[in-house]
Amino acid sequence: MVDFLADNNLCGQAILRIVSRGNAIIAELLRLSDFIPAVFRMKDKSDQQKYGDIICDFSYFKGPEYYEGKLEAKPDLQDLDEEFRENNIEILSRFYLAFESVHKYIVDLNRYLDDLHEGVYIQQTLETVLLNEDGKQLLCEALYLYGVMLLVIDQKIEGDVRERMLVSYYRYSAARSSADSNLDDICKLLRSTGYSAQPGAKRPANYPESYFQRVPISNTFISMVIGRLRSDDIYNQVSAYPLPEHRSTALANQAAMLYVCLFFSPSILQTQQAKMREIVDKYFPDNWVISIYMGITVNLVEAWEPYKAAKTALNYTLDSANIKEQASRYAASMESLRPQVQQLLKEGFLREELILDNIPKLLNCLRDCNVAIRWLMLHSAESAYDLNNKRLRQIKDQVLNDSKYNPRILFQLLLDTAQFEFTLKEMFKQMLSEKQIKWESYKKEGSERMTELAEVFSGVKPLTRVEKNENLQAWFREISKQIESLNYEDSTAAGRKTVQLIQALVEVQEFHQLESNLQVCQFLADTRKFLHQMIRTINIKEEVLITMQIVGDLSYAWQIIDSFTSIMQESIRVNPSMVTKLRATFLKLASALDLPLLRINQANSADLLSVSQFYSGELVAYVRKVLQIIPESMFTSLAKIIKLQIHDIMEVPTRLDKDKLKDFSQLGARYEVAKLTHDISIFTEGILMMKTTLVGIIKVDPKQLLEDGIRKELVKRVAYALHKGLTFSPKAKIQDWQSVHQSTHIPIPKFPSVDESATFIGRLCREILRITDPKVTCYIDQLNTWYDLRSHHEVTNNRLFSEIQSTLGTFGLNGLDRLLCFMIVRELQNFLTMLQKTILKDKAVVDVFKTVIAAVNPVQGIVANASKLYASAVAKSQKIWGAYLESIMKVGQMQILRQQIANELNYSCKFDSKHLAAALENLNKSLLADIEAHYQDPTLPYPKEDNTLLYEITAYLEAAGIHNPLNKIYITTKRLPYFPIINFLFVVAQLPKLQYNKNQGMSCRKATDPVDWPPLVLGMLTLLKQFHSRYTQQFLALIGQFIRSIMEQCTSQKIPDMPSDVVGALMFLEDYVKYTKLSRKVVEAHVPSFIFDEFRTVL
Repeated sequence: MVDFLADNNLCGQAILRIVSRGNAIIAELLRLSDFIPAVFRMKDKSDQQKYGDIICDFSYFKGPEYYEGKLEAKPDLQDLDEEFRENNIEILSRFYLAFESVHKYIVDLNRYLDDLHEGVYIQQTLETVLLNEDGKQLLCEALYLYGVMLLVIDQKIEGDVRERMLVSYYRYSAARSSADSNLDDICKLLRSTGYSAQPGAKRPANYPESYFQRVPISNTFISMVIGRLRSDDIYNQVSAYPLPEHRSTALANQAAMLYVCLFFSPSILQTQQAKMREIVDKYFPDNWVISIYMGITVNLVEAWEPYKAAKTALNYTLDSANIKEQASRYAASMESLRPQVQQLLKEGFLREELILDNIPKLLNCLRDCNVAIRWLMLHSAESAYDLNNKRLRQIKDQVLNDSKYNPRILFQLLLDTAQFEFTLKEMFKQMLSEKQIKWESYKKEGSERMTELAEVFSGVKPLTRVEKNENLQAWFREISKQIESLNYEDSTAAGRKTVQLIQALVEVQEFHQLESNLQVCQFLADTRKFLHQMIRTINIKEEVLITMQIVGDLSYAWQIIDSFTSIMQESIRVNPSMVTKLRATFLKLASALDLPLLRINQANSADLLSVSQFYSGELVAYVRKVLQIIPESMFTSLAKIIKLQIHDIMEVPTRLDKDKLKDFSQLGARYEVAKLTHDISIFTEGILMMKTTLVGIIKVDPKQLLEDGIRKELVKRVAYALHKGLTFSPKAKIQDWQSVHQSTHIPIPKFPSVDESATFIGRLCREILRITDPKVTCYIDQLNTWYDLRSHHEVTNNRLFSEIQSTLGTFGLNGLDRLLCFMIVRELQNFLTMLQKTILKDKAVVDVFKTVIAAVNPVQGIVANASKLYASAVAKSQKIWGAYLESIMKVGQMQILRQQIANELNYSCKFDSKHLAAALENLNKSLLADIEAHYQDPTLPYPKEDNTLLYEITAYLEAAGIHNPLNKIYITTKRLPYFPIINFLFVVAQLPKLQYNKNQGMSCRKATDPVDWPPLVLGMLTLLKQFHSRYTQQFLALIGQFIRSIMEQCTSQKIPDMPSDVVGALMFLEDYVKYTKLSRKVVEAHVPSFIFDEFRTVL
């Protein structure tokens, strides 16, 4: 028969692929469970109030029109809904694909069973597949993994959360419109079960069997799988555990599979007492806490509480006398095993000869240790007992008392066992690799010894008077040939023959009275020794390593090992060299990866890398968590050193009186500093003793671990200091997993908010915006200084940014610039929303715009009765300008700040890194030249879309201040009606509030109605920059027409002085040209140059 897992066996490959996918799905579910957006849990009152109307559970499907109608009635809700969609659609899609893959998994499994039933696979039926060893394992795993998926989903992603996510995905994605979407089936499978993982939560009725029956599965298949799991040792594990008292440990994985599969056939649990009694006697006679998959623990007392037959059968195991017997047995094991393992670990004790002579004994010791550790870890685990349940509490107390449970002693045994296992494995691997070479060398030595003896008895070789003996000579030659003919490949025959040869050598010594000659005896003894070594060496078999791998499984502790973290950290703090022993424990824990990866690897699945990375990443994160105690302890010692040096140790003056020498020596404090410094070096040595280790597929370099740990602690402490220090008395969301700045190894810590800012940078930014607010300050561009509007005292100047640079560094200042950038984006978005939803929806205001447009066309002409027209239009639209002014001024203020930051960054870059500054400037210029050349001649090269050069160089240029914030496009915009006329009327409406002053330029007339000129101009310029350049042309044309019309009116009315509004408008054009660096011809196209000349005489 063809091998069931052969590539050309379609039946075997199909089920292998399904099982492989099952393991990958569970890894994805576990990975995603850490990334559930908190808002879907609806724990916070604020979240409920804010998102209550846009996040719904399955009640949405009863009346989607009602919910959507509610949204459409409120524009604010629509905006929130759109923002929420943008922020969460990516993670929702990922969750949906995971949920969909669970449903697809069971559909594919059912299809496979149907194909088997219908004879699609030639000569294969369900029965024949179950007769095959691999087939039996895979079919049992297929059902078990589906059960595990459902349990993991319910445990890690609560029912309400699932429903809200599925509804949100349905509303936001295109899935609702595609015909082949099986969203309905997924919703039916994953609707809330009412189960909650919270301690003390009540278990829903008929849970989990009703949940497991949501997608029907063939009853024949279920009963046959359960039958196999009940009766067979499907993984042949018992051979690795020959002792009868280890049987339940040998079958532990199978017991976990049976536990899950029984929920597909609840009648066995409920009524079939004989079967349940058989199951408990075979699998659970001495244990009731099991690990079902990668350390997810279950307590059968609680899990089987609702099922009559199961509960009755388990009562024998839970009898107080049985619990006492088991706990006392393991307590005694601990007592005897600890000294035994410590003896084996003594330096130089485990030698090659000792291992070869005592393989069975050493393996028995390993088995006993691992079985004891497994039982005690599982049955004392906090997570396995709900302390609100009285019976569970009593059982736990009895286990802890009767087993004399001490977590430190258990942890010590785990450490020693892991170290022993690791040493033994390494030595055994070494012996295996050298096995043939050694065997051949022993054979050669033995054969040569016999040849030499043959020569001795020939009488030719001068060896202290040995008489010639042709018979012995021939016999020894024959023995030499026999040794030479031993064949390494046929180890069984060679072993048998070697024993016979040893026997023959013993006999020849006795029968031929060769004892009298010491040298001949020595030759014979040496040869026997070599033959003995050959037998030992031939017995080095890979099966021993496989048995060690099976016995050393620690996958059950994948989660409960966390309860030992504090003990690990405490022992490292006391003795940093403990890290070397911990390394063996981490490697032992890494063996748990074999379980989910085996089938994925056999199926040659592309999921191998992502699943290995997930589990390896989890383990490495745990290693980092444990070892983080080293940087923490280092920094605690450093803090003490700093305190001593600042507060206790006095500075020694350059000249010192002899009698004061003793006072300044301060030996106690200096000794303390030396001791703390020594402690720090010991800690770093400790972590570096842990050699570079491959944990799963991730290489853990101790140097990197130490560096990351120190950086993490540094980030934590600096962030805390800034969080505490940068608090001020007056009062588009990125998820952590999306942020390029957030790292899992060196995370930026989160502190409770002090105000609306999430971090200290936000608070700093808001404080700068508060003190430079255009409503209370006036900015003088030539001095780069802000003055108070009322008192005219200086508030701050550009030195503020030098201070920030020296305090927070270039990255801090650059971060502040980025934050201002995002604030400008938000302000412009809010402004456009207001424009579209408020101003352009106001019929009266739109009518004013239409009237003005009709009156001013054509723009090249002059408006008749200009003052009256403009004044009337401004007066009629007065109500809209307040909010308009506020937005424009905010944008302008932030642009001034961005300019100041760019200047500071550029100045310090040229000063501190002149080569970098020069390189960036030249690269920037040459890139721009190439791009311009490409637009002149499209055959010339241009960076392709997938080329990240432009994007990357921008980050460098902004960090070095080589950019102009005024030229930046912050948002994408659509065409807007009346846009040039609105902006023109807005500027005209502000001109009466301003006056020209020779010392200050344009300044505010009344402090009660504040308008600051530079933010106004820069805000207007930034807004126009976001739209097509023709809007700017039309806007400038309207300003030019305004100046010409008013001047014409003054001339006809013989008013000699230039009106202040015209001066303001001309100043606006002057400053517009200055800030945009455009040619003067742009404005002279709309205003005759003689008006500009006259305007200058006024200045």
